[in-house]
Amino acid sequence: MKDTIKYVGLDVSKEKIAVAIADEGRDEPRYWGMIPNTPESIRKLVKKLGEKENLRVCYEAGPTGYGLHRLFLTLGIECDVIAPSLIPKKPGERIKTDRRDSIKLAKLFRAGELTPVYVPTEDDEALRDLVRAREDAKEDELRAKHRLSKFLLRNDIHPPFKGKKWTRRYREWLNTLKFERSASKVVFQEYLHHLQEIEQRVKRFEEEIKLQSTEGYHAPMIQALQSLRGIATITATSLVAEIGSFKRFATPKKLMSYVGLIPSESSSGETRRQGNITKTGNRHVRRLLVEAAWSYRFPPAIKGDLKKRLEGQLPNVQMISWKAQNRLHKKYFRLLSRGKAFGKALTAIARELAGFIWAVTQEIENNSMAK
Repeated sequence: MKDTIKYVGLDVSKEKIAVAIADEGRDEPRYWGMIPNTPESIRKLVKKLGEKENLRVCYEAGPTGYGLHRLFLTLGIECDVIAPSLIPKKPGERIKTDRRDSIKLAKLFRAGELTPVYVPTEDDEALRDLVRAREDAKEDELRAKHRLSKFLLRNDIHPPFKGKKWTRRYREWLNTLKFERSASKVVFQEYLHHLQEIEQRVKRFEEEIKLQSTEGYHAPMIQALQSLRGIATITATSLVAEIGSFKRFATPKKLMSYVGLIPSESSSGETRRQGNITKTGNRHVRRLLVEAAWSYRFPPAIKGDLKKRLEGQLPNVQMISWKAQNRLHKKYFRLLSRGKAFGKALTAIARELAGFIWAVTQEIENNSMAK
C-alpha cells in the first residue's frame, strides 16, 4: 500500500480548498476535508498524504490562477490544471458542492477522463495580462464613445458636416459645443473627460506592448509574426501572449483546432456531416485571426508598413509571407465565386492563416535551436 498512487482532487476557492483522494484501483474516492488556501496548509497536506512521488494532484482552472500549480511543482509533485468546460457531466446532475466537486475530480482524474490546460510561464502570463488589459480598455473606450454619441443624439445635436465620427475634425467640433443648462454641460464634460482618460490608458498599454515586442523575451517571435500581412505589433504580441509556446502544436491542424476554427462534425456509418466551426479553445486568438484575415481581400503586395516589417527577417519567413498572400487572396475570391457567404469565406481564410503562423513559428524556433 505504501507505493499506491494517490489521485488528489482539489476544489479551490479564494479562502478554502476541498480535498478528496482516489487511491489507485477501483475503491471509491474518499473526502479528506477542507483546508485554508495558503502555502503553509498545502505543505502540511502534502506531508500527511505520503510520499511525493506517489501523488498526482489536479484542480480546475479558475480565477485563482496558476500559483497553486507552481507551488506543487516546487514541492516536486505532479499537478494538472483542468479545463472546466471539458469535465464530463452526468445528465440531470443538479447538486453541486465543494465536497462533491473534489470527489468528482479525484475519481475522473484517476480514470484519465480530465483534460489539462496549458500552464503559461510567469513571463507569458504577465504578457497575456498586458494584452488583455489593453483589450478591456478598448472595450471601455467603445462604450464611452457610445454613451457620448447617444447623449448628443438625445439632445438632437449633430455635427454640421458629413463623414466618420471620432476623426480630428469631429473632436474639434466636440470642443466647440455649448449647453444652456448646467446639468447638460456637466454630463457632456464628464462623458468627454472619461473618454479621454480611457484613451490615455490605451496609449500607455500600447507603449508597453511595443516595448515588449522589441525588447521582451518573445521579441524575435513577435517580430517574425509581423512579416505576415494583417499582423502588426498589437496582433503579433497578442498571439504570442495567448498561445505562449507554439512547440505544443505538432502540426498546423492542431493549432487550428486549438483556436476552434475547424468544422464541427456529426458522422455515423457511411454518413459524414460537417457543420459550423467548433468555436472551442481560445476565443481571443480566434478573433485576432478573423480580424487579420480581412487583409487578404486585397491583391498581394509588399509595400508600406509590411515592407518595413519584412526587412531583416529570415528568407524562409519572407517566402512564407509571400506564399500566404497569394494563396489566401486566391482562396478568398474562389470561395466567394462558389457562392460561399462572406463570413464563411473569411473564417476559412483565418483557419489557413493559422497554418501560416505555425509555419513561421517553426522557422524561428528551428533557427534559435541551430544557434
